[in-house]
Amino acid sequence: MHPDDKELLFQFREPSTRERAFTALIKKYQEKLYWHIRRMVVNHDDANDVLQNMFIKVWKGLDNFREDSQLYTWLYRIATNESLSFLEQEKKRNVVSLADEVESGLSNKVRADTNFDANKLEWRLQVAIQQLPEKQRVVFNLRYYDEMPYQEMSRILDTSEGALKASYHHAAKKIEEFLKNY
Repeated sequence: MHPDDKELLFQFREPSTRERAFTALIKKYQEKLYWHIRRMVVNHDDANDVLQNMFIKVWKGLDNFREDSQLYTWLYRIATNESLSFLEQEKKRNVVSLADEVESGLSNKVRADTNFDANKLEWRLQVAIQQLPEKQRVVFNLRYYDEMPYQEMSRILDTSEGALKASYHHAAKKIEEFLKNY
């Protein structure tokens, strides 16, 4: 059983329990955040790197967390931003001028995974998701895998609920079309 977020924040602000509280925070959220990041960056090692960078930012910024939102909303926002920054750096590192090539590069990463089986629906779904534009991919993952309410996504992504619903709808249609034709 994990301590609740208010208790974790209280313990984190106390010098004597700071490290223990941060360890508890990591244990509480690490797996969910890992999978959120992994669905965006695809590769396991990349996801671990992004997760580590994200927790470093959390360590440095947790004292300034104002509790305007829930802690996990703040954590998801950092994880999302770190993932998007990583993907942007990948684009620059690969000196790819066309975003389409990067998108297909992500789907190629899915196909290159040693566990990839094109006959399994889950793998076809992952390839389809990687074909989506970045924003639609993030929205689809948060809604489909994390079952996150649009109101919560709105706070994380700083976008209106209507825009998120439209993004999800378009993403779902594209995925459906991809799966029909794949």
